[in-house]
Amino acid sequence: MSEITQKSSAHCFGGDQRVYSHTSSALNCDMNFAAYLPPQAENGSCPVLYWLSGLTCTEENFINKAGAQQFAAKHGIIVIAPDTSPRGDDVPDDDNYDLGKGAGFYLNATQEPWSKHFHMYDYIVTELPALVEANLPVANRRGIFGHSMGGHGALTISLKNPGRYQSVSAFSPIIAPTQVPWGHKAFTAYLGDDRSTWEQYDATCLLSQAGERLPILIDQGLADGFLEEQLKSDIFETACRDVGHPLELRMQPGYDHSYYFISSFMGDHFAHHAKALSVA
Repeated sequence: MSEITQKSSAHCFGGDQRVYSHTSSALNCDMNFAAYLPPQAENGSCPVLYWLSGLTCTEENFINKAGAQQFAAKHGIIVIAPDTSPRGDDVPDDDNYDLGKGAGFYLNATQEPWSKHFHMYDYIVTELPALVEANLPVANRRGIFGHSMGGHGALTISLKNPGRYQSVSAFSPIIAPTQVPWGHKAFTAYLGDDRSTWEQYDATCLLSQAGERLPILIDQGLADGFLEEQLKSDIFETACRDVGHPLELRMQPGYDHSYYFISSFMGDHFAHHAKALSVA
């Protein structure tokens, strides 16, 4: 296991917002991740909540724009926010924003030139938690949430790993990637043409085989320009109803796809996770 190096720290709401770097064996490159340690972490271990960001983001977007630190401090939750893809001069990229750097889609790529570096699924599920648990005062209670591409990641990862997470939620998730252009492009590039492989990274497809039924909270803005073509929340809502999976889908009038939307409902998501993680 690689060591982590602290790159920065800022005192915030009685805790510390830090950024760490390390060498990733899963991604074959150096990576950054952000970690907010609430004031409660000074006196013992705290539950941990993993945030997965969307297309084009790094670890910085969430910690600068979401307003999450105040709620993490209130509930005593450590928040980990990794980058969205491998980085570096040797990492392949694409001219379009929705493929390559900044667009890891939280899967394990099997196709060239992506297969050497783009193993974000293994990174989020295995390597990053091992680093966090070895170096930070986290308890054995985990939640996961994210936005857009990161909402896709949070939902698929929780559904594929029963018992590992105690809570899950999402903002504006790419909920049925096998049925939308973003998913078609990324999955063809990273995974090839076999659509049965695609389904292993599609939350709607995974519902029927889920090994547990964690209650899901989703907030989606009705003024989101991506809703009709790329997000299609109604597909997931129908699939949850068909298999009896608990879902609270909140369609929020007037809100778009931005961090203004995310920050408006961040407190509700922390309350959702805090209840499941058994903290105040």
